[in-house]
Amino acid sequence: MSMITDRPVSTPAGQQPVRTAAKEAVAAPRDIRAVLSAYVALTKPRIVELLLVTTVPAMMLADGGLPSLWLVAVVLVGGSLAAGAASVINCYIDRDIDQVMRRTKRRPLPAHTVTPRNALIFGLVLAAVSVALMAAFTNLLAAGLTLAAIVYYDVVYTLWLKRTTTANTFWGGACGAAPVLIGWAAVTGSLAPAAWALFAVVFFWQMPHFYPLAMKYKDDYARAGIPMLPVVASTRRVNAEIIIFAWLTVASSLAVWPLGMSPIYGLPSLVVGAIFLVEAHKLARRSARGQAVKPMRLFHWSTTYLTILFAAVALDALI
Repeated sequence: MSMITDRPVSTPAGQQPVRTAAKEAVAAPRDIRAVLSAYVALTKPRIVELLLVTTVPAMMLADGGLPSLWLVAVVLVGGSLAAGAASVINCYIDRDIDQVMRRTKRRPLPAHTVTPRNALIFGLVLAAVSVALMAAFTNLLAAGLTLAAIVYYDVVYTLWLKRTTTANTFWGGACGAAPVLIGWAAVTGSLAPAAWALFAVVFFWQMPHFYPLAMKYKDDYARAGIPMLPVVASTRRVNAEIIIFAWLTVASSLAVWPLGMSPIYGLPSLVVGAIFLVEAHKLARRSARGQAVKPMRLFHWSTTYLTILFAAVALDALI
């Protein structure tokens, strides 16, 4: 069955159809939009959004209220650029494995929408701008933590840990939790126990958040030769780690309560923490019994859990 197309228009020999120029004029903006969209996709915007969800509440708690809007804007822009830079460089490094994974083969580099050289330059420029912005308008501690997070994610995690050890998600968790420390440092120029407690929440949270995703795309990771835990470990071990780290996440969230927090934070943390644990145990129980597992249910709920928890941090700081 053929598609219905424009009927061809006959033209004198040697003369171009009148509508060709118009088509080219329309195609150019579309091409530009496609390229811009590809560069944005390299920064993995959804990850950036999730990181910022934890940064602003941490800043508010550090300030004991609402920090200056200028400082918040600088940290949001700098943090977004830093997270985007880390993701772009990650895409550059992982372009070989992204080609063989169904989940990632449509990314700009495997799809050849952006060249590897241009992606690397783009990522390095974003990284330089983000660190310079943080150094110029916050303080050296926040800027140093920003630089360290980018280097750790791309050099230590992506280049080394991700491809060599089943503990890659655990050790890579420090990168995802770094925005909490960066936001706190930007406000105070130091790090307090509450900052480290919030860091622990996000750090431990990443295992019960990411393991379900790795379970869903287990065959993809196996095809790429990436030793994610669900690929190389037994079901029993994967279930055990999901449960252990879910409990550590909730325990860390409750450890924040006595560090200057009120029931405005404490009660919601108890409620969403309990639901989080129930969902983690449900997944582990169904998996252990060989029943149909819906790992993305826990994956999506974990995102909701973190969002509600840090919204409670922000609310407590304001009130």
